[in-house]
Amino acid sequence: MQDLLPAPARVYVAGHRGLVGSAVVRRLTADGYEVLARPRSGLDLRDATATAAFLRDSRPDAVVLAAAKVGGIMANSTYPVQFIEDNLRIQLSVISAAHASGVRRLLFLGSSCIYPKLTPQPIREEALLTGPLEPTNEPYALAKIAGIAQVRSYRRQYGASYICAMPTNLYGPGDNFDLESSHVLPALIRRFHEATRFRLDEVVLWGSGTPRREFLHVDDLADACVTLLRRYDGDAPVNVGCGEDLTIRELAGIVAEVVGYDGRIVFDTTKPDGTPRKLLDVSRMTALGWKPRIALREGIASTYASWLSTGESESESDSESLPESVPEATVRA
Repeated sequence: MQDLLPAPARVYVAGHRGLVGSAVVRRLTADGYEVLARPRSGLDLRDATATAAFLRDSRPDAVVLAAAKVGGIMANSTYPVQFIEDNLRIQLSVISAAHASGVRRLLFLGSSCIYPKLTPQPIREEALLTGPLEPTNEPYALAKIAGIAQVRSYRRQYGASYICAMPTNLYGPGDNFDLESSHVLPALIRRFHEATRFRLDEVVLWGSGTPRREFLHVDDLADACVTLLRRYDGDAPVNVGCGEDLTIRELAGIVAEVVGYDGRIVFDTTKPDGTPRKLLDVSRMTALGWKPRIALREGIASTYASWLSTGESESESDSESLPESVPEATVRA
């Protein structure tokens, strides 16, 4: 199979300090690629002019577009304008600038939330635009769908070797543990950590606990990204996941065990569940010879250890008792 991006190619990772971008940087560096990055303070990717100038001057061989405004159900519900507008601006800016500066390979990272809320499971890539989206994250999903359309348009009109990947729910070192904006898994880790520290008898979580979700360690996604850059050049987006799911109730049990919480776990059924199930069909990705390596329990344990090592777990909970302002964990992903 032809290697479409052999090392030591120069790769610009947009969003290199985020959960996904930092993992991609680690993997590319380990594989011998030259990684280009620019901090947000030095380059606002929503600024098309500045982005075009940066890519014109740096001339990377490839771009990984991992920069995005992301968050859980609370953040999506509170800031829908920012979730659609910021992501649209970033995508339009980076993809158009990459083409203008002659970048030959580009990987756009979307999300499994692009698929209809009630689509058949496991979700095939062909399900895109076949039904209504989950209302709570529709602005973000629509922005990501627009990014897919933009990539496809550059392929069809200009023959650009640009591709799209749709990851499932991600977690890992460098995740966001802010309860007001985090996704379900880091939110659960923090809630159970704080409950253990403050000796709480009960933790209340949103929803019924019955929705099923799939989780992939971000280092496995980074491995998949490099595989795609080297081996895939198709018009269709590619799902990236582990091909297995579990209920939020089961996930909460695993996280509680890893963290060491042995109190009651109560589900508030007055709060929303979101999509009942979201499992990706990953046959297109496995056909490229890729499969994930990190088991869920192992990944949760390493993520928890990484968070503890940063010291943020103590600084976020440094009072003598758990602050009343800390919201319940959102359990929809």
